[in-house]
Amino acid sequence: MIKITNGTPACAITGARWTKASASDGIGDCVELARVNETEVAVRNSRFPDGPALVFTRAEIIAFLDGASHGEFTSMTV
Repeated sequence: MIKITNGTPACAITGARWTKASASDGIGDCVELARVNETEVAVRNSRFPDGPALVFTRAEIIAFLDGASHGEFTSMTV
């Protein structure tokens, strides 16, 4: 079994069920998440599904989603 760390090719995360937001556009410009195990979540760029994944702890994802839901990153969009 491969150890999943930052930079692991997303395609090497066997059994991953990638989820994208319903607000994603139809040409693949989105970020997808997949549960790696009970405590970690992987994130990939859907335009490069075999590219490297970033791995975050459950606590990090919760903190990010909380900040996003409160508009803390709105100024970073283009």
